[in-house]
Amino acid sequence: MKIAIMGAMYEEITPLLEFFKTYETIEYANNRYYKASYQGLELIIAYSKIGKVNASLTASTLIEKFGAEKLLFSGVAGALNPALKVGDLVVATRLAQHDVDISAFGHPFGYIPEGCVYVQTDETLVHIAHRVAKAQGLKLVEGIIATGDQFICDSTKKEWIRSTFQADATEMEGASVAVVCDALHVPFCVFRAISDAADMDAGFSFDEFLVSSAQESAKLILAMLDELKR
Repeated sequence: MKIAIMGAMYEEITPLLEFFKTYETIEYANNRYYKASYQGLELIIAYSKIGKVNASLTASTLIEKFGAEKLLFSGVAGALNPALKVGDLVVATRLAQHDVDISAFGHPFGYIPEGCVYVQTDETLVHIAHRVAKAQGLKLVEGIIATGDQFICDSTKKEWIRSTFQADATEMEGASVAVVCDALHVPFCVFRAISDAADMDAGFSFDEFLVSSAQESAKLILAMLDELKR
């Protein structure tokens, strides 16, 4: 089985590359892809760079060029749900593009003709994520993730996204990966570590959090791989 593992930033895949140690680096379409093997599984690991276009290109490449049969995406996100705190893990049940707006033509926000507002993740992979998180003593919360090519820091905008899409977190890649996987019939799972919340303190360091969350995500992914190889 060929499994793609994807992040948005290099830091998000670094712990995996350090774990596997031996891998082949392939340069393609102005990016780098890393091929590795793990207990009979063929892995292709990549970071997309930030944004929906880069994420779509990378996901498409992982599937069409490298033949990925499942895709696991992890990274960080900002909280919209006030119950979420820094460090909480969210696994997406559905994803939407909050910056798509053709409401002038009578369509709901996030809707693209011949498409839909929400793309649903693979229930089996979400179930596996819950099982391995529980085994590791990690709290994994299900939620809706809203994606857009904007870093959202305005509280009014955050509330609009939350109320419009019933979204729990927002980021810049997930829904575009979901669209690609859904169109190409590849099961996928998206989980995010919350990097900022309403009550975060002034001493918070994003760089430090990125490193620690990537390490936790890597543990979760490796445990999911152990389940998938069975």
